Amino acid sequence: MTEVRGETAGAAQRPIRLVLADDEVMLRRGLRVLLEQGGRIRVVAEAGNGEELLAAVRGHRPDVVLVDVQMPSKDGLSALRDLRAMAAPPIAAVLTTFDLDDYVAEALRLGANGFLLKDADPAVLVRAVIDLAAGGAVLDPRITARLLPRFRNLGDSADEVRLVRTLSARERQVLFLLADGRSNADIGDRLGLTEATVKSYVSTVLGKLGAENRVQAALIAQRVSGCGDGESW
Repeated sequence: MTEVRGETAGAAQRPIRLVLADDEVMLRRGLRVLLEQGGRIRVVAEAGNGEELLAAVRGHRPDVVLVDVQMPSKDGLSALRDLRAMAAPPIAAVLTTFDLDDYVAEALRLGANGFLLKDADPAVLVRAVIDLAAGGAVLDPRITARLLPRFRNLGDSADEVRLVRTLSARERQVLFLLADGRSNADIGDRLGLTEATVKSYVSTVLGKLGAENRVQAALIAQRVSGCGDGESW
């Protein structure tokens, strides 16, 4: 996971609105204290299950939600399915542990934009939420290392290489920076583009790759990097 290096002026003026969903009350409270330090993030609601999460999203319209996959009544995966069906869903990232690879894999298929380990350093969690709100994808390197072998065979490697090669040189630059976990603002800084232009490039890249979100595109980029010379294509 990379550090956020750039934010829009608008984002800097308003705290990121976050809903935190986990059935462990003490964990939620601890995370809330850590995330709200510094004033960039405001936890507008907490939820102990998927039903409470959906109600909180409807009532507070957050920018980002952090979702535990294992919750009573309605688990995180069911909640992700319902969030995905909303007209304007918030950005969703999954809170997980090392022994829940199957849940993480399903969350990816449901369009989760990020994966965070519950034992991550507090500063990493804060940066991750800021990055998500800025349009980034969050992939904890420890999760990526475990998940990538599972997803190497999800698609046809040759077909994915062919798709990446259909991208323009600039689109490939955006893809591989995206796969490095960089936000739209940071990609714009690196390539000398406006954030709006980067957003347009990202949409085009996702469409050409048949990816539903940045995380899926990032995994495609990481898979094809093992099949050739990555950014030099």
